[in-house]
Amino acid sequence: MSKRKRFIITTLILVLGFIGIQIIGNQYRFVSIAVLGLLTIITFIWSLKEGLGFNMSLLSLILPFLFTIGVGLFWFLLPSSLLARIPVLVFYGVGIYSLCLTANIYTVGTIRTIALLRAAKGVGFVLTLVTLFLLYDTILSLRIAIFLVSPLILLTSAILFFQGYWSVNLKSSFSLNILKISLVSSLVMGEISLILFFWPTTVAVGSLFFTISSYVLLGLGQARLEDRLFTQTIREYFSIAILVSLGMFLATRWGG
Repeated sequence: MSKRKRFIITTLILVLGFIGIQIIGNQYRFVSIAVLGLLTIITFIWSLKEGLGFNMSLLSLILPFLFTIGVGLFWFLLPSSLLARIPVLVFYGVGIYSLCLTANIYTVGTIRTIALLRAAKGVGFVLTLVTLFLLYDTILSLRIAIFLVSPLILLTSAILFFQGYWSVNLKSSFSLNILKISLVSSLVMGEISLILFFWPTTVAVGSLFFTISSYVLLGLGQARLEDRLFTQTIREYFSIAILVSLGMFLATRWGG
């Protein structure tokens, strides 16, 4: 069976599974999402079996897994209206198929140079940010204590940053440098979460700010790994960070 057929089958299975979790009662929502996440890993391993090995190529499974978890958790935050949920279902299907193609290029890229690698990295970068937004939004929506929020933000960021930085060079061997950059970046996100916890902002604005912060950190980290961390690059990313921070400050309702 060709890879493209496997990608289509994988997408259909996961979309049907996503529809299936609606039938299950709300008391089992987290279990059903976890099962769907596990199914995502299994189907992606089947789809990408030629390129996967017992090495860093397994990192290509992280984004599909967390994308499923993120969309699944976000799904339960939506209104029960059909008009609100159908677009999410379509978005999930398109996202999963795109991740099949992207992960395929990643796994092959660990072995040899492949065409469309730059395009795949671009898609992976965008879907990483989308996944981060969905997970950040879910974490903030829980309204839990700060000593739980910060570790969750830090852990979520660390995992996705690690695969995001790995996608720059796609080495099959472990890189301590990538691990260090991931830990530093995620630590910054954890510190930002401490600040935002006491900031009177909405869940949506807070999630967006976390995502923009991740965009800046991920972009700077990838530029460093590509040896193109020039002064102009740093200035551009920090300009975005300052503008977003200013926008959030102005949008905050300080009067309660």
